[in-house]
Amino acid sequence: MSNSKLVNYTRISPNSTNPRKDKIRKITIHHMAGNLSVETCGNVFAPSSRQASSNYGIGSDGRVGIYVEEKNRSWCSSSASNDNQAITIEVANNGGAPNWTVSDIALRKLIDLCVDICKRNGIPSLNYTGNTNGNLTMHKWFAATNCPGPYLESKFPYIASEVNKRLTGGGSSTSDNLYRVQVGAYSKKANANKMEAKLKSNGFDTYMLTANGLYKVQTGAFSQKSNAENQAKKLKYLGFDTYITTNSGAPVTSTPTKSIDILAREVIRGDWGNGQERKDRLTSAGYDYGEVQKVVNKLM
Repeated sequence: MSNSKLVNYTRISPNSTNPRKDKIRKITIHHMAGNLSVETCGNVFAPSSRQASSNYGIGSDGRVGIYVEEKNRSWCSSSASNDNQAITIEVANNGGAPNWTVSDIALRKLIDLCVDICKRNGIPSLNYTGNTNGNLTMHKWFAATNCPGPYLESKFPYIASEVNKRLTGGGSSTSDNLYRVQVGAYSKKANANKMEAKLKSNGFDTYMLTANGLYKVQTGAFSQKSNAENQAKKLKYLGFDTYITTNSGAPVTSTPTKSIDILAREVIRGDWGNGQERKDRLTSAGYDYGEVQKVVNKLM
């Protein structure tokens, strides 16, 4: 039994029954009742005292976390019978009560993940019946809760339809390439946290990725490059250095917007930090650190 290759983040929770006691036949969709990142959701499920978990989580940025491997039963739906048969998915909310909306990007990734789960586990179709007779289920049917919230609940017929189109070859992938705006990459998490706080104080949603030993601070997850470019323009106007990347991590545009001479003077002034942080930030913004440092050395 395998796990999804769509996963971007892994933090296995101790709250599970290993192995599950039944064959995977169902998918149960939940909402997080908050705009949690996949990392934060993992933190919520990490303590054994929490006595709760899910197999997967999806953030508003479309990233996927895994907290309980598919071979094991998560503690998610207040029903051992359901959870032993179901892959459970928590989805972040980009809006609060009463509707508990989710982002379009999260919804698209939810459909992608459901298709992947069905294909790998031999589920021929998702059958939404509006009750527990189908194999697309929701938390509120097993406990006194409004989970997954009115918005996601209204999307269940659409989700089943889109998944089934894909399973029968009648639809194309819903996973558009996502364009993200990165404002920095830091070797020290404390510096990344400061940048996150600065972004949030300016009204931007943020999230942090870790790759190659760096903490990368990003904002936005756009299906259209032009929207990411508009976001980058807003950030640059406020004094942030940005470049656009994709969900694969590859830079889309890293064309330097400042001359080496201007950059060197900014470095001397301390605008780009010191040591490894300076190198990381200049590289992240698409500049040649070695060339900038040469000019710095000449000016000093």
